[in-house]
Amino acid sequence: MNYSVLMSVYAKEEPVYFDEAIRSMLNQTVRTDDFVIVCDGVLTDELDAVLKRHLLMHPGIIHPVYLPENIGTGAALNIGITHCRNELVAKMDSDDISIPTRCEQQLEEFVADEKLTVLGGNIIEFTDSTSNPISRRLVPCDNSGIRRYARRRQPFNNMTVMYKKSAVLEVGGYKKMTRGEDYDLYIRLLLKDFYCRNINENLVYARIKDKGGDRRTSLATYRGFIKTRWYALQTGYSNLWDFIVACSAQTAVFLAPNFLQEYIYRRILHKPAEELLSNNNKQQDNYLSMR
Repeated sequence: MNYSVLMSVYAKEEPVYFDEAIRSMLNQTVRTDDFVIVCDGVLTDELDAVLKRHLLMHPGIIHPVYLPENIGTGAALNIGITHCRNELVAKMDSDDISIPTRCEQQLEEFVADEKLTVLGGNIIEFTDSTSNPISRRLVPCDNSGIRRYARRRQPFNNMTVMYKKSAVLEVGGYKKMTRGEDYDLYIRLLLKDFYCRNINENLVYARIKDKGGDRRTSLATYRGFIKTRWYALQTGYSNLWDFIVACSAQTAVFLAPNFLQEYIYRRILHKPAEELLSNNNKQQDNYLSMR
């Protein structure tokens, strides 16, 4: 079964991270035949060099889409998905690292369940090295659990998701939002009763660039979250109590000092690193052997 990979990148990305993200998808045990990389605005010379090197090394597989100016992640992904040649699309961030068997595991699930539309999994968060994980974000696995969870929180780890292109286009694709475009998309898919699942496996090493959860609690992220929660309330997906609880919690975290944000994310919302180290050795060894 063929699948496409969809990634967007912009000028502020680190070239080393970009290179690692690309290589992790090209080193999948089941390789893609269509890797769409949307260049959201003019890239730096260093980023452009990374892209050109992979274009030369993998002719016919990597398909760049060049945008003359930066239009934001949501809008860039919306353009990118129309360039994807396959029905199944694996979303990937430009600074994260997929484990080698990620796509193979997901493809097996799509083959086994024809009604499956969106499939994600767990992430291991790290800063400098995948051998030193910080935490793990777990998500509900079954469709009913995802539907309940989505009323207050993001039910998928965005960088792990594989979905059917036709379903995403049916609900209007990604919206042009500063933040929260993925969460907004999933709400619209769930409103249309598309069947969604997560697998209880670590699929991606997610890079945390800033200390104290700053990236996840920035003003833009906060506004995007509130906007999506308001949309869910207006459409009847969630109720007023869901809206109040979710927004109150997000506001409290947003206003908290950095050290408290870090504690909340790493000790309360996500699983601490020491609890996953013993379970992660095999995946880590597999990844390192393919680098």
